[in-house]
Amino acid sequence: MLSVEWTASQGWLAPRITPYQNLSLDPATCVFHYAFECFEGMKAYKNSRGQVRLFRPEKNMMRFNKSSARIALPNFTGKAFIELISKFAAMEERFIPAAPGYSLYLRPTMIGTQRSLGVGPPGSALLYMIASPVGPYYPTGFRAVSLEATDYAVRAWPGGVGDMKLGANYAPCIIPQLQAAKRGFHQNLWLFGEEEYVTEAGTMNFFAAIQDKETGKKKLMTAPLDGTILEGVMRDSVLDLARERLKPEGWEVEERKFTMAELASAADDGRLLEAFGTGTAAVVSPVRRIGWKGRMVECGLKENQEAGDVTKKMKAWIEGIQYGDEEHPWSWKI
Repeated sequence: MLSVEWTASQGWLAPRITPYQNLSLDPATCVFHYAFECFEGMKAYKNSRGQVRLFRPEKNMMRFNKSSARIALPNFTGKAFIELISKFAAMEERFIPAAPGYSLYLRPTMIGTQRSLGVGPPGSALLYMIASPVGPYYPTGFRAVSLEATDYAVRAWPGGVGDMKLGANYAPCIIPQLQAAKRGFHQNLWLFGEEEYVTEAGTMNFFAAIQDKETGKKKLMTAPLDGTILEGVMRDSVLDLARERLKPEGWEVEERKFTMAELASAADDGRLLEAFGTGTAAVVSPVRRIGWKGRMVECGLKENQEAGDVTKKMKAWIEGIQYGDEEHPWSWKI
């Protein structure tokens, strides 16, 4: 594991890479009582030639600093931490299989470590990173999921912290997920407000491909960065690739608010072409149907189809960059 301590009086201390070990923390440590904790999720990849790569790590560092600043934890120099991550990944490269779909999952985490029951900015913190080898997200093959449109619980709201990667954002979502699972759904589709705006799918950003009712043009749309969704690295990558590679094919790309009723109407008209979630774990996760107000909204897939054309293209494009099959500025060689 990689660890760096910080104190308000001394700043960042010397980084250390040590054997994986338990943390020793006082029961009064502020992380336990007031949730001074944020984290990131990223991966190290190895291509067929044995080269180890990172995928857009600067994006993770920007979001990590944004998250830590929101909860009064210290910021750090992103470039310096990427260098530490690179050294760590190089040391542990034996745990990264050189096969498509496999990678080393990296979990940078920052916690407040001050021993105090008073509520205030922590005077000390710990930045550390652990890692775990991971295999294909879909071990039995690429599979479409079902979502339950959720309006009885709210994941995030404007002005809150739903756009930060804080541990405190995740625990409250587990009960709604378990309730959705009892009803036969894989995950929640989080709705917001009386309008029932579509925000995220479980822990992923959500995309829908529709055909415009008036113009007949194909549109790829996702919710805007208005504080109700996480600023996903994969979301940003899909948007950039869509503008670069789908627009020339006649697609329009939109970041805008849209409602569950709009999706259902498009599905009824046969204009909902496909839908998918995006995230570090799965890259893209195709959606077959959404349960909403006692009905099933079908998301454009045939019974024998697991993913739409855009979903498959995005998966292939992004994984090609991650594993170095396509030379691209997003893929960092270590």
